[in-house]
Amino acid sequence: MARKKPHEDHVNHEAWAIPYGDMLVLLLALFVVMYAVSSVNEGKYRVLADSLNAEFSGTPRTMSPVQLGTKQTGSEADSRSSMMRQRAAQTAGGPMAKKPDPTETIQARLPMPLRPAAAATPASAARTADDRRALQKMGAEIQDALGDLVKQNLVRIRASELTLEVEIRADILFPSGSSQLADQARPVLGKVADILRRFPNPMRVEGHTDSLPISTPMFPSNWELSSARAASVVHLFVKEGIEPTRLSVAGFGEFRPAGDNTSVDGRNRNRRVIIVVLARAAEGLPPIPPVDAPASPSAAAASLSEVAASKLP
Repeated sequence: MARKKPHEDHVNHEAWAIPYGDMLVLLLALFVVMYAVSSVNEGKYRVLADSLNAEFSGTPRTMSPVQLGTKQTGSEADSRSSMMRQRAAQTAGGPMAKKPDPTETIQARLPMPLRPAAAATPASAARTADDRRALQKMGAEIQDALGDLVKQNLVRIRASELTLEVEIRADILFPSGSSQLADQARPVLGKVADILRRFPNPMRVEGHTDSLPISTPMFPSNWELSSARAASVVHLFVKEGIEPTRLSVAGFGEFRPAGDNTSVDGRNRNRRVIIVVLARAAEGLPPIPPVDAPASPSAAAASLSEVAASKLP
């Protein structure tokens, strides 16, 4: 007797539709949740954040000034609720919303009202005149001491009401790529120090270089080279008897050029050291006794004006 073949199971070729439908439902739910999260009501969110902050950190802080010695009326809960309602109304653009005034905010932070600048007094005018005469006297004496270098345009002197600038080419002060003073630089700087030592004005020594790059273990860039050169001049001034408290150092590298770095002459003009003598009135220092006028005031003023006419661009 022949055996019957076992019954073959029916294969469902559409079984993939069930997990596919479940996946679409989950994706739809995900998009609905993302949309709900992206459209948060900012006003309600601020109210919730303020309430949580009040519970964990105390009464919320405001930008409104609080008068010392006065007591806030109402209970703490009323203060919190009224403050939260005010913030919610400002956020939602309700009737209580008001654009803050920057002037009011700044004035609230100030310890006292702003006062206009004080007008010039006769005492301040006389003090400025004394400073101007002192700077002119220093400039005239330095020009007389370095007359040959001034004629060769290796030294330039510029005078104003608040500063006196003595610019010296770095070629006569330092070897190339070095911050060690050359032998011929010490007599030049010594003459300048002898004159500046007799005046109490503060000074700033500035170092400048050209744009040619430098990368050595001692000078990774022109910043270090310009600062080191200015510091070398300051050390020499201290040895010459100038008080260290009057001196400061600044290095500008190649970023304040006086000439065009594409030419040899421009690079020579850019390599320089500037001794900036500051007026004491500009630094808030007490006035100095009146200085004696130069032997020939008209000649000194004319000499300084000629040098100022040749100032660097």
